[in-house]
This record gives sequence, structure tokens and C-alpha cells, in this order.
Amino acid sequence: MSASLLLTLVFAAAVAAGLLVRLWLVSRQIRHVAAHRDSVPAAYAQTIPLAAHQKAADYTLTKSRLGMLAAAVSAAILLGWTLLGGLDLLNQSLLAWLGGGMVQQLALFVAFMLVGGLLDLPLSLYSTFVVEARFGFNKMSWRLWLSDLIKGTLVGAALGLPLLAAVLWLMQAGGAMWWLYAWALLVVYTLFVQWIAPTFILPLFNKFTPLEDEALEARVSALMQRCGFTARGFFVMDGSRRSAHSNAFFTGFGRHKRVVFFDTLLAQLSHDEMEAVLAHELGHFSHRHILKRMALSFSLSLVALAVLGWLSTQAWFYTGLGVQPNVSAPNNALALLLFLLAVPVFSFFVSPLASQLSRRHEFEADAYAVGLTGTRHLGAALLKLYQDNASTLTPDPLFVKFHYSHPPASERLARMTA
Repeated sequence: MSASLLLTLVFAAAVAAGLLVRLWLVSRQIRHVAAHRDSVPAAYAQTIPLAAHQKAADYTLTKSRLGMLAAAVSAAILLGWTLLGGLDLLNQSLLAWLGGGMVQQLALFVAFMLVGGLLDLPLSLYSTFVVEARFGFNKMSWRLWLSDLIKGTLVGAALGLPLLAAVLWLMQAGGAMWWLYAWALLVVYTLFVQWIAPTFILPLFNKFTPLEDEALEARVSALMQRCGFTARGFFVMDGSRRSAHSNAFFTGFGRHKRVVFFDTLLAQLSHDEMEAVLAHELGHFSHRHILKRMALSFSLSLVALAVLGWLSTQAWFYTGLGVQPNVSAPNNALALLLFLLAVPVFSFFVSPLASQLSRRHEFEADAYAVGLTGTRHLGAALLKLYQDNASTLTPDPLFVKFHYSHPPASERLARMTA
């Protein structure tokens, strides 16, 4: 059996297996949530109304059913791009029009992204303007959606195309070690974007205003000083323009970190609860979770680029995934696109490891917050957030292990009170 045919069979089997596992996990989630829909778990019977519990169940069930459709559509699109020849057809068409060279390779990437975006659009719109609206979460108008789409496309092109051109140039001119140079460029680029995001990128989409609640600002400032953290300021983001969901986060580096609260969060929580939520976020910094995740991400990207450096020189890598490599033109864009399409197919099966690591970090941040502010306020804040975001209290345990980056509320509260 040739290497090309073997790759075709392995890839097709992995796509099918991944789809079946996804559908099986979602079906478990649907059955488990539906079975517990009509009664609030005993531990929360005095704090969570039955109506809120049922809303969370219905929201989860609706999103899960949509997720099953999205998984099937994504698998079909993936096979269409690869084994059924979609990417090969697009490449050959652009070669006939533009000839080989950097312009054609950039055009291939742009065309791929545009077509992929259009294919994803119907389900995305349905999720936002039907599902989220049905449960009272969507606050976005069509005008704002279109504005976000245009600005997001322009920002993505302004930031992404120069990076893409540089990587493709390194693949062509960097020799056998091009992947190492590309990795160094990717690290610098990622840090640069994170540095400029708070000042130049995020304000393009949301309005950030200084926190006007002086009493709350004094409390969170004292908390940060007590923990040895500094921030450039406390800001409120108008998240309610798009969604009723809420959050809080840090952005920026070092002394330039900013604390950002969604306006929806300020409307939901008391000062004690806000302080507990911020203590949780400080826990991530205290345990260096952000740095650890960045180091892991950079390490995995180095390995991935090294593998790509080898695969890009193998003819069977292209033919096995449904593409005929160019004879008189560079194959760098083809190799990069095929790799980006193939990696998620196989990495899906180890994704529970990443989810487990993320949940462990959340437990550690909770423990840090409890040590600073006690259990009661953080527990009350979590229950409010889970309730206001319609997060089910009764997810399927196996689905949680595979997909949840944050532990369910029941597990977090049990850990805090243990």
C-alpha cells in the first residue's frame, strides 16, 4: 500500500471517528440534561428557581442539537476541501489565472478563508439571531453585526496578510530550517498583537470607559495591592451591546495590565462578589497560568512547524489529502492549508487533556480566591453567573471531561466547601 493511499484511509477514518465521537458525546449530553430538567439538584434547591434551571436545560439542549448539525456540516466541508478535491480545484483555478508565485499563494489563502467564512455563515447567523435571541442573550443588531464583520475582516487582513507573506517567504527562502525561523516570527507576532490589542484593536469593537463606581474601585485596588499586582486602570466594557452574557478579564502585559469588567457583570453582582471574581482572575496570575499556557502553546507550535517542515517535502502528503502538488510553482500555501485542515482532525482525540488542564487551573484560581475573600461570596457569584448565562447544573460527566474548559458549578462549589 502506498503512503498516499494509507494517508487517505487514515484521514478518512479519523474524520469519521471524530464525527461519531462528537455525535455520541452530544447525544449523551442531551439525554443527561433532559433527564434532570424537571428538578433542581438538591444542593441548589433553595438558591436556583426551577424556571431558571429549566431555562438553562433548554438552552443547553438547543445549543447541543445545533452543535450536532454543525459537527456534521464541518465534517462534510472538510472532506469537500480535501479528499473530494475542493482545495485542489481552487488552487488549479488560481494557478491558471495568476500563475505561480507569492500573489497566487496569498490569493489561495484569502480565497480559502472567504469561501470557508461563507460556508460557516448560515449556522453562525442562526446561532446568534435565532438561538441566542430566543433565550434573551443576543443584543446585537444587524447593523452592528455587519459592522463587526467588516472591521474584523479588515483587521484580520491588516494583521494576518503580512504574517502570512513572511511565513510563505521563509518556507521558500529559509532552507531546511525555515520552520524554526517561522516559529520565532510567530512568537514575536503573538506577543506583539497581545501588546497592541488593548489600545488599538479591542477599542475598534467595544467602548471602554473608566470604572466610575469609586467604592468598588477602592476595594479592587486594595485587593490587587494586597496580592502584589498592579494594573494600569479598571475599565468597563459595553458587552451588553452584543450579548447578555457577562465576564471579566485582564488584558495587556506587566505594569500595563488592565482590568476589564463587562457592564452586564457589574449589573449582576454585588461589590463582595465582584471582589471575589477579581480574586479568581488574580489567582490565574498568581499561579502563572497565563505564562504556562503560552509556553505550552509555543512549544506545541514549534513541534507542529517542525512536522510541517518535513511533510511539505513529501508528495504523498498532498496526494493523500486530495491535492496534486504543483510542478512548476511553490507548494507552500498548499502545504500550510492542508496542515491546518488535518491537524484538528487528529488533535481532537487528545483535546480532553487540554480541557483537563484548563479545569485544573480553574480549581487552583478558585482556591486562591477563597483564601482571599472566603467561600460565600465567590460561591454566590458563581451561582449568579451560571444562572444568568444559562449554564446547566447537570451536564453529562463524560461530555464535561471532553469539552468543558471550566468545571461545572457543582464541582467548583463542592471543591470550595470541601
